[in-house]
Amino acid sequence: MKKIALLAALALPAAAAPLADWPHARSAIAPDAALERKVAAIVAGMTLEQKIGQMTQPEIKTVTPDDVRRYYIGSVLNGGGSWPNGNKHASAADWLALAEKYHQAAMSTDMAVKVPVVWGIDAIHGNSNVFGATLFPHNIGLGAAHDPKLAYEIGAATGKAVRATGIAWVFGPTIAVVRDDRWGRTYESFSEDGKLVAAYAGEYVKGLQGRFKDDANVLASAKHFVGDGGTDQGKDRGDNKSSLADMINIHGAGYVPALAAGAQTVMSSFNSWNGVKMHGNREMLTGVLKSKMGFDGFIVSDWNGIAEVPGCRNDSCPQAINAGIDMVMVPDDWKAFIANTIAQVKVGEIPMARIDDAVMRILRVKLRAGLFDKSPGQNAYAGQDAALQDRELARRAVRESLVLLKNEGPSLPLARGKKILVVGKSADNIANQTGGWSLTWQGTDNTNADFPNADSILSGIRSAAGEGNVEFSVDAKGVDLSRFDAVIAVIGERPYAEGDGDIGSSGTLRHSSRYPEDLAVLEAVAGKGKPVITVFVSGRPLFVNDLLNLSDTFIAAWLPGTEGKGVSDLLVAGPHSYDFRGRLSFSWPKSACQTPLNFGDAGYAPLFALNYGLRKGQRSRLGKLDTAYAPGGCGSSNIVAVHSQADRSSFPLAIRSGSEQLALGADLNATFRLPGITVQTAQVNTQQDAKLVTWTASAELAARGARPLMLSAAAARDGALQFDTIVSVTPQGKVMLAMQDTALDATRLFKRIAGKGKQTVKVPLACFTARGLQLDHMDTPFSIHADAPFAAAIANIEIAGGAAAAADAVRCEELTGEK
Repeated sequence: MKKIALLAALALPAAAAPLADWPHARSAIAPDAALERKVAAIVAGMTLEQKIGQMTQPEIKTVTPDDVRRYYIGSVLNGGGSWPNGNKHASAADWLALAEKYHQAAMSTDMAVKVPVVWGIDAIHGNSNVFGATLFPHNIGLGAAHDPKLAYEIGAATGKAVRATGIAWVFGPTIAVVRDDRWGRTYESFSEDGKLVAAYAGEYVKGLQGRFKDDANVLASAKHFVGDGGTDQGKDRGDNKSSLADMINIHGAGYVPALAAGAQTVMSSFNSWNGVKMHGNREMLTGVLKSKMGFDGFIVSDWNGIAEVPGCRNDSCPQAINAGIDMVMVPDDWKAFIANTIAQVKVGEIPMARIDDAVMRILRVKLRAGLFDKSPGQNAYAGQDAALQDRELARRAVRESLVLLKNEGPSLPLARGKKILVVGKSADNIANQTGGWSLTWQGTDNTNADFPNADSILSGIRSAAGEGNVEFSVDAKGVDLSRFDAVIAVIGERPYAEGDGDIGSSGTLRHSSRYPEDLAVLEAVAGKGKPVITVFVSGRPLFVNDLLNLSDTFIAAWLPGTEGKGVSDLLVAGPHSYDFRGRLSFSWPKSACQTPLNFGDAGYAPLFALNYGLRKGQRSRLGKLDTAYAPGGCGSSNIVAVHSQADRSSFPLAIRSGSEQLALGADLNATFRLPGITVQTAQVNTQQDAKLVTWTASAELAARGARPLMLSAAAARDGALQFDTIVSVTPQGKVMLAMQDTALDATRLFKRIAGKGKQTVKVPLACFTARGLQLDHMDTPFSIHADAPFAAAIANIEIAGGAAAAADAVRCEELTGEK
């Protein structure tokens, strides 16, 4: 095994001399003097209100076609899990109809020259928000294929699928270079290797965008500029502490080929670089991207990204516009944003020259893309459901992406006629195999029925092996293994996207810690005299030594998308013979805390090196792998999550009214109601991170888990129950805040912070322990009960060590109910 890993490492291409400064990128789309004169003439005839409208991008849930006309809106977007008329199963024609309404509204303004609106969408792996569309493997799988031409083909197919819905702009490709696999967006990256990302970036842009000569072409957006894959501890929206050299040569590696291919838009990143938020970083956005690199398209912000800049809000950020943001993604608060920005220009906070530059860039891109020439419905693919699909391409992409990590069982593929037992939660679960950014933002709240043009891995195996030769059991309980020739276990991660997918500092890379059912199913079938072939579905490399030990064959399938038959093509013999071609584009850890782990690091010692991958004729000899791990996490942490974007499963939320109880579940779009209480998804810090709870009568919100909360010593020391909240309706009665069965009267607290925007509440654990709370057995570490009208959005519930000593910690005296 060591020899194979070494050979794989040696097969990497020699590194080019590192760049000392940001390079200039010569775009495939050259400047056009006639077009520039037209842009200048249009801008000269626009009012300030019309200019700011062009710079504004609301979400389709909050902006109507008439709003587009009245406010001269330049762009709209739909977030993940947002569909025309809220219909998850909307057809291509339904999407097109709304796109046409927005377009006609934009062409009905009183502007001297009518400017078309452009709709942007997160088409992450195919047109992934749309019912019935083919979903390709996520980028991590494409990277494992080591085939840039494949990225071109998928980009082209995605562009066509997006045009079918009347949309002309894709927020992609993601060209992040992920250096810490704890990041929940790892699967959106092609590789930890900047050279491989660079090889893919330009090809994907060419596939999506071409030269705008074909009806399948859409605007591409290189994202996220820059350094999103290199944040400290892999924290979403965190701080990248890289040197300038690493930022240029690693994290910036994909931008030169993407811009050279003609990418017309770039999305700014949520992350900071050495403490400076990228959305407000003029040196990077204007000095580097626009000046040094020569980018003449426009920069769009990310979802409410301007609010992350110190001193800014969702609806106001002159700093971001002055830094170089041209179009502002302001999903909900766009009317206030327009009013505030107009006022800021009038008083000189934002120079008119900066506004004119932004609008000229936006118009330049719209003209280059041909958006002035025809409506969405005049595209050759408009409204065609068939254009949403390219199943054969997706199936081939799956085959090329699979990586054979362990090969010590029966020779693959299995002969047709063999009796096969299929086990595991992901075998017949298309939501698990498609992952995040699939119909919904997090990829949750989907069933197989939501993917009508798809095959699960199980259905692929049944088709290849014959229905009568395959049986399925999720957990293998009570199954007589003697009746089978082989077991195929399909296990792995459940869907997640940004925020939710992060592994916090109190966690480890150990897969079985988060999904013990996968270890249990392998223990049920291993060592029973039948070979076990494990197909591992995941968005990143993980510590799976315990699973490897229980498997004779182990395949990294990543997140393959809708074509499960691409997996079965390599498992069961069919009319065509295929070999494993995938090679790791990310290093695979050999211990639970081995992150960051990247080729070229000092002391680099993975279990499987970058570029590793066996062919079906190569045998491995792994032996028994060490399964030890740190149950308390990797290093001491003073934060224990109760319920947050990073951990919504350990202590899920539920509401109770009288004898009725209702679990809130994973659906971020749903509204939950019981008598006296209503819960909706809201935002306190980031997109869909909070629950807005509205009480009208006696009812309770609680976070309750199946197992007690385990507090680390660091979290218990001067610990506090901490959560973020926005109190929108002052309590009209009594509000009780509880941990387990120990309740404190928090009425005065919530009245004090009502109407004051976001507040971080820190209630010392000592306030509860003084009333008898035992910290060593809490399966309900958080609940709020109100008996009269009251409303608050709540997010990031956790226990934070040291927070009780903070100056703004709540005083226990305020929680007595006494005045």
